[in-house]
Amino acid sequence: MADTYYLLCYTRKPQEDSIYSEKLAYSMHLALSEDGEHFTALNHNSGILYAKAVARADGTLHAKSLKNPKIFKREDGTFGVIAKRIEVDGSPDEELGELALAFCSKDLIHYQELGAWGMSKTAAGELLHEGGCVMRSAIGEMQGEDKNRHLFGKFTDEEYAAIEAQLPGAIPGNMIEISKEQAEHLKCRFLTPVNVLNEVPESVSVKDRQELDTLRAMAYYSDGSKVEKKVDWYTDSMDFATPGEYEIRGKIHQEHFSFPIAFNRADPCIGKWNGKYYFIATNDADGNNSLYIREADTIPGLITAQEIKILDTQMYPHLKGLLWAPEFHIIEDRLYIFHAGTPGPFEKEQSHVMALKLGGNPMCAEDWEMPVRVERKDGSMLYGEQGITLDMTEFESAGVHYVCWSQRQFSPVDQGAWLYIAKLNSKKPWQLASEPVLLSQPEYGWANNHTFVDEGPFVIKKNGMIYMTFSSAAVDSTYVTGLLTATEGDDLLDPKNWVKENCPLLSSRSVPSDVSRNGVLAAQSKWGEFGPGHNSFVEDEEGVFWFVYHARRGVNGERSSGLRRLHFNRENFPVLDMTEERDLNPELTWVKTKVIVRK
Repeated sequence: MADTYYLLCYTRKPQEDSIYSEKLAYSMHLALSEDGEHFTALNHNSGILYAKAVARADGTLHAKSLKNPKIFKREDGTFGVIAKRIEVDGSPDEELGELALAFCSKDLIHYQELGAWGMSKTAAGELLHEGGCVMRSAIGEMQGEDKNRHLFGKFTDEEYAAIEAQLPGAIPGNMIEISKEQAEHLKCRFLTPVNVLNEVPESVSVKDRQELDTLRAMAYYSDGSKVEKKVDWYTDSMDFATPGEYEIRGKIHQEHFSFPIAFNRADPCIGKWNGKYYFIATNDADGNNSLYIREADTIPGLITAQEIKILDTQMYPHLKGLLWAPEFHIIEDRLYIFHAGTPGPFEKEQSHVMALKLGGNPMCAEDWEMPVRVERKDGSMLYGEQGITLDMTEFESAGVHYVCWSQRQFSPVDQGAWLYIAKLNSKKPWQLASEPVLLSQPEYGWANNHTFVDEGPFVIKKNGMIYMTFSSAAVDSTYVTGLLTATEGDDLLDPKNWVKENCPLLSSRSVPSDVSRNGVLAAQSKWGEFGPGHNSFVEDEEGVFWFVYHARRGVNGERSSGLRRLHFNRENFPVLDMTEERDLNPELTWVKTKVIVRK
């Protein structure tokens, strides 16, 4: 393996708007190569660095894009990027004119936008002037005209064509050398791990079948991560009543969840309560006018479980339409459903909380109390008459309960949907315990594609970290899933304590599909999953985390629910696109061991 790698930065040619629009194509993409000729696209050949939108005087956002990115090393070992900021349609940005937009990065994963290069006495100007010196000195140290050319992005026609053949639609910016360690870090973050090896002990001593069933296989992945998996052992040749040695085979267990697991069900959530699993989702089949739940002893059992209606728009006068995004949450040993609803039009949509009566049965509609609209700490309406609230989620950190939701101002202007966070009164989960704080805006091109929306937050905690997924863009094939990360124990009402990823974790390019180069579905045998988002997480009885979400079969398919295992990579970062083939290599499912049956 090479000690150094080549890192290529590039933008892409836009495709059909529903497949890969200008807002996505005009961003910085990255690809790795060991020899400077054969490239592996990172992040599914999708953008990694985007320009932030610019706030107008009325609070609305003016989206921006990037063109001609150049990446370079700085003397302190960090990296800089300069690029032309343009309008999202590719036209010039009149505000910056000929000035370049500057970024810095410590790890090539997270980037800080610094402003325009060339404006006097700015951090951006200082950074880039220093970086320019590094670029010039680097050229003097390099041997060969070829490397000099690539540093500045001067590719021959043959090189350009070779890159475009490997990276469809690529428009090269430039190429630099990075260390093996830096390359491995990029691979870990931007390449989906795949199963490369499965192992079980060469021998095991057991007393009975129950003890054998506790034997697990260790599955290893291309990024260096690993996870234990159950094995279905075939023991027909064994006699547990007779001590001795037996060689047996087993097949690594994998639940099979074809997409979709539920048609016309969006914003899905799976919860646990009193030893049972429950599934609930927005019902697209009837225009979002009812909520049904399923109950089962296991997560796989939910797929075929009977649905029972627990709420519809005929039950209460303040809920006459658009029952959206229901979620199960347990607060102080009581089960609640957080959801949105409206007494009339969409412009009146508001977050509500519905409690299960003490001792009640979740599958019985009469055992759920009337939904209560969420209010502020002083008892006033959460968001007055200016707009709507929806997609509220709840979580606990360091003994404090929080809620996060999507809020959209319509009056006097439509600002788009933004994420807010606040503490929650756990005694009255429909009431905030602090003032709302703005957490996230749809500032990047992937978050404001077709519409400016951040919505659908949901939290999972692991190893002291809080991972909050959220969904952005229009609820069509451009829908994506982003991520905010914080540390448990920090002040979560301080936005500075949250790290927002520059690019989404899940998009229409995360799961392969039969889509031709011009964006038209080439066949129906492999639909893909378009517009994936609005997810939730659940942990099963084995300690395995599951990721339930909605997406579309094909570009214009109906919103339907999917389910897959949630993986954490070598660096304990969540991986949302671990499809079954990536999770368990079909050619590596069989294992064998020697079983010693003892008295």
